[in-house]
Amino acid sequence: MMSSSLNEVKKELLNLTPKELAEMCVALAKYKKDNKEYLDFLLFEAHNKTDYINRIKEEIDEAFILMKGQGNLYYNKKSLRKVLRLIGKYSKYLGEKTASIELLIYFCLKLKKSGIPYHESKLIVNMYEQQIKKITTLVNSLHEDIQADYSSDLEKIM
Repeated sequence: MMSSSLNEVKKELLNLTPKELAEMCVALAKYKKDNKEYLDFLLFEAHNKTDYINRIKEEIDEAFILMKGQGNLYYNKKSLRKVLRLIGKYSKYLGEKTASIELLIYFCLKLKKSGIPYHESKLIVNMYEQQIKKITTLVNSLHEDIQADYSSDLEKIM
């Protein structure tokens, strides 16, 4: 079964009453957890993105605190991947390259300062290098003035 195009869906949504639209949004939120989280972001967080980014950073900090107690590189790797999945999801919600860059740089800095012996695990080293490549690609896609702002942060993590 094929779904309608985004343009057709938009036209149909414009024809709905506010009550019908609210009911559809609630139905979408019930259907999948990601939809509910995104709707929550749009309703309550989108107006103040800096606070939202700071809360994400606090969540990253908490994850690294939990990782310090693990000691096992296998579990650290799993925890790091979980943090990266969260960063990817939150970056998608924010929809800004600069926010993604800021969160990924913060992740890399936290990993370097965490005391986790990540150099002993080839998988974690590859994960770290992949994030640097992702940051570099995002920075290069920005305007030259903004690139200069992130160049010093990028040098810190390399």
